[in-house]
Amino acid sequence: MFDLDAGKLIVIAIVALIAIPSKDLPRVLRQLGLMAGKMRRMAGEFQGQFMDAMREAELPDVRKDLREAADSARVDVAFDPLADMRKQIAGAVAPQPPAPPAREPPPEDAGK
Repeated sequence: MFDLDAGKLIVIAIVALIAIPSKDLPRVLRQLGLMAGKMRRMAGEFQGQFMDAMREAELPDVRKDLREAADSARVDVAFDPLADMRKQIAGAVAPQPPAPPAREPPPEDAGK
């Protein structure tokens, strides 16, 4: 949000040491610590509420998806890939019945 990295924090700390009198520094640091703790607690509560809302919103969808997956996983037919391969191999290797002999066209002289 504020994009504070270590360098910027050091500059802020140096400016604070210069601007804040030494007798008020412990009080200011205590207030900063209290505010940081309060912000962390608020962020934790917000994240917890957000996660609860996400779980409640997704729960029916997840249940629906699981039911659909369970229904699609049911197979009414026996699944036996080895039997299918045996049938295909036997069909390819089995001798084919001989083809009927080709008929010759009738001679043209036969009709005269």
